[in-house]
Amino acid sequence: MTMSNTITQIRAAAGLTQEEMARKLSVTRQAVSRWERGETMPGIDMIKLICVTFNVSLERFFDMPASHYCQCCGMPIPSHELHGTEADGSESADYCKWCYDHGAFTAENVDMDEFIEQTADLTAEAQGISREEAVSLGATLLPHLKRWRDETRMERL
Repeated sequence: MTMSNTITQIRAAAGLTQEEMARKLSVTRQAVSRWERGETMPGIDMIKLICVTFNVSLERFFDMPASHYCQCCGMPIPSHELHGTEADGSESADYCKWCYDHGAFTAENVDMDEFIEQTADLTAEAQGISREEAVSLGATLLPHLKRWRDETRMERL
């Protein structure tokens, strides 16, 4: 599903007109209209605001089924050769080869914030966004991924 369709569905599910959605997000109706027509895309910070305002997970917003992306970095892993390996050498169902090798995380002694900082340049280049947007995206996406959920939960206790 395209981002424009997702935005349209989010608005429709909330029972709002483009004008009402725009008011909630402090943007113009024309901005919402252009997003829905696919003429422009909201920036990372606006996507985060849409997710928070309309209680939509980032994964749904980007149409990211859990079985197709790394549960550490969020990178798509569409083919077998991109999957990491378990300790016994079998394919990891959850992690990419850059994050997980032979049953261990390659960036083992880092917390989520350090991981985001270390991967921000690669994310920015891969996504065609600024480094600041990559950090913002990581801070929004990673807490929902399997590797970081337990860490995030423990910090709240």
